[in-house]
Amino acid sequence: MGNYILSHDLGTTGNKATLYDREGNLVASSFYSYPTYYPYQNWVEQNPLDYWGAVKFSTRDLLTKSKVKPKDIAVISFSGQMMGCLPVDRVGNPLRNIIIWADQRGIREAEFIREKVGEEKVYRITGHRISPTYSASKILWLKNNERGIFDGAYKFLLAKDFIVYKLTAKWVTDYSDASGTNLFDLVGEKWSEEIASALGIPLEKLPEPRSSLDIAGELTDRPAEELGLVPGIPVVIGGGDGACAACGAGVVEEGDAYNYLGASSWIAIASNRPIYDPHLRTFTFHHLEPGLFMPTGTMQSAGLSYQWARDNLAVREKEIALDFGLSPYELMDLEVEKTPPGSDNLIFLPYLLGERSPHWNPNARGVFIGITPRHTRAHLMRAILEGVGFNLRIILDAFLSQGIDIKEIRLIGGGGKSRLWASILADIFERDILRMEVLEEATSLGSAIAGGVGVGIFRSLKVAKELVRIKERIMPEGKRITIYKRLYPIFLDAYERLLPVFDRLGG
Repeated sequence: MGNYILSHDLGTTGNKATLYDREGNLVASSFYSYPTYYPYQNWVEQNPLDYWGAVKFSTRDLLTKSKVKPKDIAVISFSGQMMGCLPVDRVGNPLRNIIIWADQRGIREAEFIREKVGEEKVYRITGHRISPTYSASKILWLKNNERGIFDGAYKFLLAKDFIVYKLTAKWVTDYSDASGTNLFDLVGEKWSEEIASALGIPLEKLPEPRSSLDIAGELTDRPAEELGLVPGIPVVIGGGDGACAACGAGVVEEGDAYNYLGASSWIAIASNRPIYDPHLRTFTFHHLEPGLFMPTGTMQSAGLSYQWARDNLAVREKEIALDFGLSPYELMDLEVEKTPPGSDNLIFLPYLLGERSPHWNPNARGVFIGITPRHTRAHLMRAILEGVGFNLRIILDAFLSQGIDIKEIRLIGGGGKSRLWASILADIFERDILRMEVLEEATSLGSAIAGGVGVGIFRSLKVAKELVRIKERIMPEGKRITIYKRLYPIFLDAYERLLPVFDRLGG
């Protein structure tokens, strides 16, 4: 067996390929981007053949950069964007572009699922609300609008599963990715016959769900030649990007929690049982580990809100950063640090793209409340960081209200580079924040760990506790906690009072 793990992370903007050694050290990485298409309003698609091109390029590029020999690759594993819909024929040829997670065309289909099965039943079976975001609505949209493709589809695949088929000729998915389809029996770890039958989706059109740690098959001759590898390398299925990120953050045991802070943001925990929130504020994915679950709450505009501030409030910092090769966010943080916690009673509602958890309201909008003559743009920027923290606190409270004991939260994602933001989160959450050494590579690391477990390099996913390193522990501070505890209920009340306004603006 070789000494290196080849991990592919098929994201929304491109494929990130990484090589890890047997000690979990990152040896080399390569990124290859691909385009996204928006043919009509609410339509978001990609060409799956671009995925294959990206995997081929990045694999060869990795081998060149690292000088690792093809025979030294022990396993190939995957992480992938979730909730897609790719119809393929019997030999794996795509019948159209893949409809990806961000696509919202299936609004009528989601309503049909609600009428035929019911919101509560779907939530209890799948762990998720009914939404056009999930694969079921997209498959139904094909049935209603592109019937020839629906009838001609041999399988409906998710992004990474298409590449796994290209490598092994096996029709498989994993529990974590399947759990983002609105069609998967979360506890039973199988497709839900009840839901699929009610919707008229033949189960034989879905790939076989298996553990993320299973070997799907071996790399066959033709793709091995195209990738510059040797045939026979085991291919481990891996998982959806959220579950892989959890593993890459070291969240692999009951009660572990992490906060991904990127353009969007979510809090997720590892749990031995699904969490069914009575208000449907949160949802539950399957973890990479069989029998383990990942209750999650996701908000839309976290880093995206601070990005808006960068582009509209910090133009000067952006120009200076470009001249000196710095990040504009570093300069913005320096300005924000001069303002007091609570931003002198300025509150920001971070709903630039509507909201998922906890409100599930597409009409919600971003709002500044409490502006006075003494407020500066630095106050506005700090209020944005705090507003994201307040909204994440609602998600955290949803878990705490279910009796889950969360003592500390691991932080990953690009937003975790900001120590200031991490400190604000610690104060608002009233919990220690652990900034991880690996922030943006956590997803590919989680995929690599799954691959290593699958072929016996690592004994179990719990090896993540040893491989994932903590850079810094940030503890909350009493005086700042007091300030945020006073503002938090005002933040909650502001959203409720503005609901009629949001509905009128969104109409």
